[in-house]
Amino acid sequence: MTLSVEDARRLALDDALSGHPRDQVVVIGCGNLLRGDDAVGPILVRHLWEQGVPDGVTLVDGGTAGMDVAFKMRGARQVIIVDAAATGADPGTIYRVPGEELEDLPSLDGLHMHQFRWDHALSFGRWLLKDEYPSDITVYLIEAAQTVHGAPLSPPVEAAMHQVGELIRATLDTDRDGGQDGA
Repeated sequence: MTLSVEDARRLALDDALSGHPRDQVVVIGCGNLLRGDDAVGPILVRHLWEQGVPDGVTLVDGGTAGMDVAFKMRGARQVIIVDAAATGADPGTIYRVPGEELEDLPSLDGLHMHQFRWDHALSFGRWLLKDEYPSDITVYLIEAAQTVHGAPLSPPVEAAMHQVGELIRATLDTDRDGGQDGA
């Protein structure tokens, strides 16, 4: 039996976890918990969990499974992704990038499933999820100092992680207040 592209899309959506309510905010921390600073995303999600988040916020440890990230975004109003970066900048440098600037990078041509990362999930998600693709995606990248197996977060990355956590909390608090800044 041969499946059309539309049939494959429909089956993948049917198999995915159910979507989020349209007012849902999803925070996804990506990275490998076993590789030093690469763990910054999942560790930040754990910190946010421990501190508590407002109703309507889902926290996701995206780990290293980019395909799962695409499905976790399904139906959310807003998605925030946090991951480590390796650009050569000073460790702990924080980048805030609108998701639409990353949707076309990198190419999905010839991609193997073990190479599929969150950045692939953005372009794949737009294609797959269509109307259920979030309209508001923000990506926070934190420049890593080291990704040594078994190492803890480096001090500059840990400090940056807390800064990003505060930025995310401010966003969540603003959303909860209906867009008001609390004044």
